[in-house]
Amino acid sequence: MEVAVADTGFVVALLNQTDARHSDVVPIYTRQSSIFLPQTVLAEVAYLVGRDAGIQTVVAFLRGLTASRFRLTPLIDVDVNRVAAILQVYADSRIDFVDASVMAVAERYESTKILTLDQRDFRLFQPKHCDSFEILP
Repeated sequence: MEVAVADTGFVVALLNQTDARHSDVVPIYTRQSSIFLPQTVLAEVAYLVGRDAGIQTVVAFLRGLTASRFRLTPLIDVDVNRVAAILQVYADSRIDFVDASVMAVAERYESTKILTLDQRDFRLFQPKHCDSFEILP
């Protein structure tokens, strides 16, 4: 089974039970055996979940991360260079650093599946390894 790569909005909706998209992301999360979670996503997740669901939800997520389906993935040199290239090529599109890092990690692992609520940026992007990403939900 192909491993998916998660973006911030997906994780936030998963963790915050009051999020309008929570019920959309839970079944998708449970169907995945493993999900790459770029470390760059963590700061946004911690901020948004802490703000909306409380710091204890952030603490519980961080403490349970190793037992979850998420596989925390650091950026390596090749990813950083690819992020820079993506930001340069798509400068007029306002793709941000975190989204570009998710794209770079997906390319490195040749994953075509992105778990995100931000369809615009991920539909706009042309990955090197496939025609387009499958975006869930």
